[in-house]
Amino acid sequence: MSVPEWAGDIPTWIGAGGALGAAWFAYQTITSQRQQIGEQQTFIAQQTQFMVEQRQNLELERGELRAAAEDRRTAQAKRVKMHSRKAGASTDGQGATTPADHWVVTVVNESDASIRQVEVRFGAAYNSAEVYEWETGWNPALGPRSSDRLPQLVNFIGPGRAVRFESPRYSSASVRNSPPTLFFSDENDARWALTARGDCGATRQEPGSPPPAE
Repeated sequence: MSVPEWAGDIPTWIGAGGALGAAWFAYQTITSQRQQIGEQQTFIAQQTQFMVEQRQNLELERGELRAAAEDRRTAQAKRVKMHSRKAGASTDGQGATTPADHWVVTVVNESDASIRQVEVRFGAAYNSAEVYEWETGWNPALGPRSSDRLPQLVNFIGPGRAVRFESPRYSSASVRNSPPTLFFSDENDARWALTARGDCGATRQEPGSPPPAE
C-alpha cells in the first residue's frame, strides 16, 4: 500500500516533530527561567527592604545609646549647683546706701560622687579671695561653717557637701562686670564650667578652651 501524497516525506515529519518538541522545551525553559528570575527579584527586593529596615533600626539604637551615654556623661555635672549673689551693700545712719563690693558664691555638690579641682573665677582677672567649707542650708548671718580656710583650688568636694567662695572686694562696676564662673572636674576627669546664668547646667570645657561667655 502506498503512502498518501499529503503525508509527505516521513523524515520531514519526524524532523518537524523534533523541532516542535525542541521549541516547546525551549519555551518551557524560558518560562521557568523568567519565573525564577521574578522570584529572585522579589526575594532580593524583600532582602533589600529588610536590610534598610535593619539599618534604620541600628541607627535608632545607636542614637539611643549615644543619648544614654551623653545623659550618663552629663548626669553628674547637671547636679552641681552654683548659688551666687552680690554682697557688701550697706546703709549708713543717714540712709545712704553703699553698693555691693564683692561676690559670694556657694557651690553645692548634689551628685552621688565627688567633684575635683574646684575653683571659682570672677570675670577674666580675679580668683577667689576667701574659700570656706559650708554647711548646706547654713545661715549666712552666722558666718562660715568652719574658720579653716581652703585653698583657691579645692581638691575635691564630696557628695552632698558645699563650699563657699568669695571674690576680692572691688568697685561696684567691677562687681557688675566680673560675674562668677565655676570650674570643676567630674569623676571621669571631664572638665566643666558653670556660669551664674547657667540655667541649663554646666558646659564641658575642652583643653585650652576659653571660659564660657556670660
